[in-house]
This record gives sequence, C-alpha cells and structure tokens, in this order.
Amino acid sequence: METNILIVDDEQEIADLLELYLKNENYRVHKFYSALPALQCVKSHDIDLAILDVMLPEMDGFTLCKEIRQEYHFPIIMLTAKVEDYDKITGLTIGADDYITKPFNPLEVIARVKAQLRRYTKYNEKIGKENEDILEFSGLSINNTTHECILYGKDLSLTPIEFSILWLLASNRGKVISSEELFEQVWGEKYLYSNNTVMVHIRHLREKMHEPHRNPKFIKTVWGVGYKIE
Repeated sequence: METNILIVDDEQEIADLLELYLKNENYRVHKFYSALPALQCVKSHDIDLAILDVMLPEMDGFTLCKEIRQEYHFPIIMLTAKVEDYDKITGLTIGADDYITKPFNPLEVIARVKAQLRRYTKYNEKIGKENEDILEFSGLSINNTTHECILYGKDLSLTPIEFSILWLLASNRGKVISSEELFEQVWGEKYLYSNNTVMVHIRHLREKMHEPHRNPKFIKTVWGVGYKIE
C-alpha cells in the first residue's frame, strides 16, 4: 500500500527538493504551493503525513494545521524559517507532531518522516486491536458495541436499522453494497425487487447526517447497483 505524503510550501525549490527525496523513498507525494488546494487534497485522499510550511499565502501553516486537526490525526511536521521558541510552541500546541527549522538537511527531514510514520503506524495497530468494533474516519466514529455514532463531535440519534445500515456500509468502505444485500443482511429477510425500504432508510440516514442531497460526502449512490461509503 502506498504511503501518501502531503507537502505544502510556497517556496517552489524547497517543495521540489522535498518531493524528490520523498519519491526516492517510494512515497507518493502530493505537492502544493498554497494552503487551500492542499486542504482539498486532504479531504479527497488518504494522507499519511503532512509537511507544512508556516509562511503560506492565503492561509498560514498554523491555520492549515488547525483545519486539518479538526478531522484528521495523521502526523504533521511544520517547516519554518523562524527559530523563536514561541513559534515552535505554537505549532506543537495546535497539533503539529514535529518542527524543523530552515535551512535543513533533506536527509534529516526523511528521517523525521520515517520516525513519525513508525510511531503513527504502531499507535494505529494498538488502537485497532483494542477497538475492532470501532470505525473512525473523516470525522465519523461508529461503535458497534455501544451502538454510538458520532459525526464531527456530535452524537447522531439513529434507529437500530439506520445504525446497522451505516455500520454495514462503513465496515465495507470503498465497496458497493447492493440494495438486495443491504436488505437481506440488515432485515434478515428475502429482498423483493419492488421494495423501496432501503432507499427510504438511506434518505432518513442522510438527513440525520446533514448530507447534501445532490453530492453527499459519506453515503454515495451507485446508480443501478447500490450504495457505498468511500
């Protein structure tokens, strides 16, 4: 599985240099020179680690770090030309995991990246073993033991059927589940072609999750096939 590294630095030479060294380590690199497109990348790709420059146009690196930390927990390394302790403390306080001052040795950055990825991987493996009945991604947390569902820090009040549908889709993330399979697994009955029960419950579930009708973030409709969570 590829490891996705995000680089955000408005100094093109530095961003290109980091990209070169990271690609030599077989990482997949997503490189940007400003914060806003980088933030969109975070929302559309499974980023494993981010390297953020502090001084960026449109939105500074500290603000970008805070925006990322609202939903994501992957390691973040801050880059800055400043050496003041205040800036380092600020970065670590808002959720950064490490801090590197320019100018730097690219090999040191690679070493820091590897160290952060090792720590993050070990942490996730430990959490995964302890919480096999808990799914967490993109601001959504589902606990199959307690039947609790939290979206962006707020509890969702779901019926048992709605919870079962969401759990089935989330635990098969990326896979399309047909309406027939959803109905038979959740309701435990034979599916009838004219049955629109699944569609109605999906609509209610989206409403509770405040999903936009035309372009939902979580539960996607694959027309003629079924539903999936990406």
